[in-house]
Amino acid sequence: MSRSRGFTLVELLVAIAVMAVLSLMSWRAIDGMGRTQAHTRERADAQAEIQGALGQWVADLDAVLPQTNLNAIDFDGRVLRLVRRDTLDTPVHSQGLRVVAWTRHTTSGQWARWQSPPLRERGELLAAWQQATQWAQAARDEAVPGEVRLMPVAGWELFYYRGDAWTNPLSATGTPSAGTATDGSANLPDGVRLVLQLPSGAAVTGRLQRDWARPLITRRRS
Repeated sequence: MSRSRGFTLVELLVAIAVMAVLSLMSWRAIDGMGRTQAHTRERADAQAEIQGALGQWVADLDAVLPQTNLNAIDFDGRVLRLVRRDTLDTPVHSQGLRVVAWTRHTTSGQWARWQSPPLRERGELLAAWQQATQWAQAARDEAVPGEVRLMPVAGWELFYYRGDAWTNPLSATGTPSAGTATDGSANLPDGVRLVLQLPSGAAVTGRLQRDWARPLITRRRS
């Protein structure tokens, strides 16, 4: 008469060890998949953030309006100030103006944008022009009214396309002579090159370049 044979202690220990190894391998695979998905989402979010910021940058430059006795685009090495139409949809004769400024906050490391309320008077325009500089120079932990902090950057540079060459905005090379245009349009560069240095350790890193050309220049040469 035969008797049923059970598992020995050694066999049970071996089976438990094999199950433990398989469980560990499965956990590592699941953990790796989770990390990959999290990295993919983080990268996608960062790319969407960059695209949104650059979209606003281009929209501001597209809406620049030349001004008499005032450079509608001005960069002093720290802040870019510009004068733009309040909206793109209203008729030109009824449009107000806004002063917009872009800078990198040294305290937060954020590339930030500030805009004034709609402006109708020359005095309001000049006051907002000075306020834009003050905004860029101030060190604040929190955003102020009219300010949006868009994305982290380690540094940024600008170049103007004028005189058929890319030049430093602070250089006199390629700058039009005084009196060449009464409406200030001659003082506008034909193009603006933006170079952003994205911080290391972020989801998207490296050097990012975006070139913009004046719409009227594009149409005239097409």
